[in-house]
Amino acid sequence: MQIDRLCHAIKSTQCPVCAGIDTEYGYLTPEYESEAGELTNSEKAKCVYRFNCDIIDAIADIVPSVKVQAAYYEQYGAQGVACFFDTMEYAKKKGLIVIADAKRNDIGSTAKAYAEAHLIHSPADFLTVNAYLGIDGIQPFLEACDMTGKGIFVLVKTSNPSGGEFQDLNVGGKKLYEAVADKVKLWGEPYIGTSGYSSVGAVVGATYPAEAHKLRMRLPSTFFLVPGYGAQGAGADDIAVNFDENGLGAVVNASRGLLLAYKKEKYAHLSAPQAARAFALDMKEDIMFALSRRGIHL
Repeated sequence: MQIDRLCHAIKSTQCPVCAGIDTEYGYLTPEYESEAGELTNSEKAKCVYRFNCDIIDAIADIVPSVKVQAAYYEQYGAQGVACFFDTMEYAKKKGLIVIADAKRNDIGSTAKAYAEAHLIHSPADFLTVNAYLGIDGIQPFLEACDMTGKGIFVLVKTSNPSGGEFQDLNVGGKKLYEAVADKVKLWGEPYIGTSGYSSVGAVVGATYPAEAHKLRMRLPSTFFLVPGYGAQGAGADDIAVNFDENGLGAVVNASRGLLLAYKKEKYAHLSAPQAARAFALDMKEDIMFALSRRGIHL
């Protein structure tokens, strides 16, 4: 199971960082920009791909995983979609665990088609999904996990400020996000690997540490994908509650902070790829220190 590979990769690198390769053309430094005047979407996508490959080369030996957000590529049309899959393929060849962040959901044949595209015929090891349609919208993805050994991360408690408009509603004596979490636990029980974690994971935002702590207690076998570090305001102390007593159970994503690290004064003397590497190493140290203060060591 890929969840066991992810846990092994985190232990091997001693690093619970997921590098978000959510790249826009506007993020590129001059050496990656095209010299052409008015750029087509195809030309932008090619430049983005070169940038992505260099970022991946710079971090592949120090982080266990990358997350690639589909929307940043889809905005550039067909060539952008190709860049999305090519970026994941490149990361896969470098030995990284790959998470496709596409938040797909539908029912019936449409959900099956999404599962085919983003799990069965994709380099991705995991896919983010939305549970709003219930088991009808999740079952095709579970069947794809059965076929491939891959996994999914279900949106449970997101990092954005307005997420609580729905997620914090009371339903039957519990918050809606807690009701979704209970379903994730149920759906994930048949997919628990040798690591003790399920291939059916949860997206739990770093910006709500109190809720994350409750979810960690509620979901002992559910692995968390944790967005929100850095650019969205969460620090390592907020994130530490997502981990178990062995330092596993979560991988923490940083996207803009990592891709745009070269803009920070601390890393301004470095190229964009080397700045991303330095940021990832500092992020790792930050998280590991926060865990050690809780008596947790990988």
